Amino acid sequence: MSIRRSILSVLVANALALTAVSAQAAVQPSELVAPIAEYKVYVDQNVAQLVKETKVFVAAVKAGNIDKAKSLFAPVRTHYERVEPVAELFSDMDAAIDSRADDHEKREEDPGFGGFHRIEHALWVTKDTKSVEKYADELQANVEELHKRLTDLTFPPEKVVGGAAALMEEVAATKISGEEDRYSHTDLYDFEANFQGAYKIVELFKPLIAREDKAFLAKTEKNFDTVFTILKKYKTKSGGFESYDKLSETDRKILSGRVNTLAEDLSKLRGMFGLN
Repeated sequence: MSIRRSILSVLVANALALTAVSAQAAVQPSELVAPIAEYKVYVDQNVAQLVKETKVFVAAVKAGNIDKAKSLFAPVRTHYERVEPVAELFSDMDAAIDSRADDHEKREEDPGFGGFHRIEHALWVTKDTKSVEKYADELQANVEELHKRLTDLTFPPEKVVGGAAALMEEVAATKISGEEDRYSHTDLYDFEANFQGAYKIVELFKPLIAREDKAFLAKTEKNFDTVFTILKKYKTKSGGFESYDKLSETDRKILSGRVNTLAEDLSKLRGMFGLN
């Protein structure tokens, strides 16, 4: 059954989940149900595409086609990066799919280090795909399992609304430094996907935000416009991005400033909607 055909059940489930919201909130729980259901559609579409494109990526890795696998690495990951706030509700899946070497005792040599970044290291550093065939198969199984779990999940309202700030906080804390995609330097793909995912949440709740605080909405949209404009400067003719080390120091500082502001401002959404 498609996610669109099951939207009625999502609406009902979310209505029940929202009963804990304070009746004193200016935004009523019933007003959050439809945007949350639409966000679930957005997540489902991205994770379904993640599953589909990961199959092609894994096939390239297992075939030893390093150039093709490199070209697919960053675009495939964007589908995960857009929906990271809800993907991270399953910490075991997030660790299996998106952990970094720093998360493991023996770093790149740790047998527990898998997922996208283990394969990234093999493609750009060791240039040995044989050693990661097992990890490629595990990655495919894990993205499929993530899709199943998210399909069955009733999205917690506070996690959805808080997701926009969570994405910006992660960019500010660990991604602006370039440590996420340290081997491939494809960080700008991740940035754009994170910003797109955060803005999608703002967009879905825009009528409610505008009603509560038009100045807040205007400021937020202006900051999003700034970061998207900066990223556009580094787009390639093929639609991808230049290496992260090509980002000028001036643009890096502007991005960092806007990301920190967005993280701080978007953290107020939960309170605005009575979800703290």
